Amino acid sequence: MTSRVPAFKVRATARGVDRAMHLALWLIALTFVVVLLAFVGGILKEGWSELNLGFITRMPEALDAGGGIKPELFNSLYLVALSLALAMPIGLGAGIYMAEYAGQGRALRFFRLCVETLAATPSIVLALFGMILLVQMLGWSFSIRSGAVTLALLNIPVITRVTEESLRGVPRELLEASYGLGATKLQTILKVALPYAATGILTGVVLTAGRAFGESAILVFTAGTNVSQHFPDFRLSVPGETLSVHLWYVTSDGTLPDATQIAAGTAAVMILVLLALNLLVRLLDRTIRRRTR
Repeated sequence: MTSRVPAFKVRATARGVDRAMHLALWLIALTFVVVLLAFVGGILKEGWSELNLGFITRMPEALDAGGGIKPELFNSLYLVALSLALAMPIGLGAGIYMAEYAGQGRALRFFRLCVETLAATPSIVLALFGMILLVQMLGWSFSIRSGAVTLALLNIPVITRVTEESLRGVPRELLEASYGLGATKLQTILKVALPYAATGILTGVVLTAGRAFGESAILVFTAGTNVSQHFPDFRLSVPGETLSVHLWYVTSDGTLPDATQIAAGTAAVMILVLLALNLLVRLLDRTIRRRTR
């Protein structure tokens, strides 16, 4: 006969395993936080001495020391705004269609395959596509518009999937209650589903903006490595070197005597902007949750 293990020993063993797993997961999370803080802190420490108003408001220098990043910062924000303006209507529309209209048949599988394929496409492939089609074939040259359109291709699949998943997370009871009150499908989507899913969608859009802000491969091949001599220059036909491209260029070119300092300052500014975007996500989340309670 096999002896039975006392129940209190089983419970003690289960509690021990639970505590061990809890400790292991806590250590993993702590390690991640420490690595992240060390990474961000190292970048800010190296570039902190360059973070002053003059560095942000001066034009860059081609050969001399003491250049700034004024047009690069403007171009980065301008390109992100333009790319989101192009990507959001398409991404939101595609996400709404996939969540509410496509059903579960072949159409949904086909659209999801297209979205996932575009999302998995390496940025360097999109960069070459933008350079061949927009810069060369259409004659747009290295310009803001070439970079914005190509960046939009990077953003569309992310916004589409975020919109679809956020809408699928809306409780069916809310939708059925809206239909029960006589609302049409479109009215239900606009008045019930989208407001409920707004937090998730806006979070995805802001995170997409952060990804586009740090993109370099696409913009090297489409927006170029030069800046307009006029500031601010809102023309879409002028070159649009961004902070990430500027960081790559000054470290690889090696002609500037203070290239290391400029690169450190540029990286620090990029980190601060990305941190600001993440804080914006939190503020938007809190604001929307308060208004939808």
